[in-house]
Amino acid sequence: MLKSTASKIIFRLAVVCVLASSGAAISLAQPEQPDLTIDTPTRTQVIDGILKRLNDSYVFPDIAKKMEQSIRERVAKKDYDQITSAKEFATKLTNDLQDVSHDKHLRVRYSHQSIPERGERREPTAEEREQRRRDLTWMNHGFAKVERLPGNIGYLEFLNFMDEELGADTVAAAMNFVNGTDSLIIDMRRNGGGNPAMVALVCSYLFGTEPVHLNDLYWREGNRTDEFWTKKEVAGKRYLNKDVYVLTSKRTFSGAEEFTYNLKNLKRATIVGETTGGGAHPGGGFRINEHFGMFVPTGRAISPITKTNWEGTGVSPDISVPADQALHVARIMALKKTLTTVNPDFKAGVEEEIQKLEKELAAMKSKS
Repeated sequence: MLKSTASKIIFRLAVVCVLASSGAAISLAQPEQPDLTIDTPTRTQVIDGILKRLNDSYVFPDIAKKMEQSIRERVAKKDYDQITSAKEFATKLTNDLQDVSHDKHLRVRYSHQSIPERGERREPTAEEREQRRRDLTWMNHGFAKVERLPGNIGYLEFLNFMDEELGADTVAAAMNFVNGTDSLIIDMRRNGGGNPAMVALVCSYLFGTEPVHLNDLYWREGNRTDEFWTKKEVAGKRYLNKDVYVLTSKRTFSGAEEFTYNLKNLKRATIVGETTGGGAHPGGGFRINEHFGMFVPTGRAISPITKTNWEGTGVSPDISVPADQALHVARIMALKKTLTTVNPDFKAGVEEEIQKLEKELAAMKSKS
């Protein structure tokens, strides 16, 4: 059995439903936590619970069966018998399941704090809604930077796609600020995903009022498909008929990948950086027992253009460069195009900025 003296406080499986074409990640930025000792009955209970949940919910039932077969074979070979660390057990199970599924969203989580049992679904209380609003406001709805860079280049960096209704004013303010720039750089290098409806909202600012089909999400439960389109109306100014650059890294994941994939397939942005992480299956967090939970992908993204998604492959950039050089490369590209249209009085300043950035980029390349 699990041995713990921890007080029982609510543990949240932070489910980030990432995609409007992306997968949903369990974004548990957990602080370092004490380990627990587990025994044979606990290992058996966790394994049985995980396999049942996969067979009940995983988006591909045939792969769920293959995962069960693989884990059962490992149990028969006593692969888990010597594991007494709860942390190690969760990591081992995650790796073994991903070896079969190749699904980067699928993972087993250990919590030193007790995970409460979930009762029937209910509407959040007014107090809970207000606390959520305060939390998202404190995080500025995921937006980290909004700038006008030298040469009249707009720059946006946000780290998550959060609630589209609560964050609508922040999106509008950000897009209004950059509206007068000649081109826009959107930095997804540190973005791990989020809400598919927020992905659609941000995309809406880059297209006209005629709705554009961005992505679909198929869900195993109910055998249903949800469609995501750009919005006819937005609160701020749209960013139209100007170049957009999206920066990516290996850390760009899930909903951030969907955002990138949408704009690339619709030829609305130039992607600069690294191939993204490769997670396109949304899902949710599930309790297995008091100290173990898991994130199970229960759906998959389907692009209306490619009829597939980026699961396992990631989104490849148009301009492939190391992530730490992507911003410089995009700025240089944008400024060189600006030279063809800028007021002659400003041209010398733009050329000077290009030369500065090129020297900095050369230094980066020499170090790498």
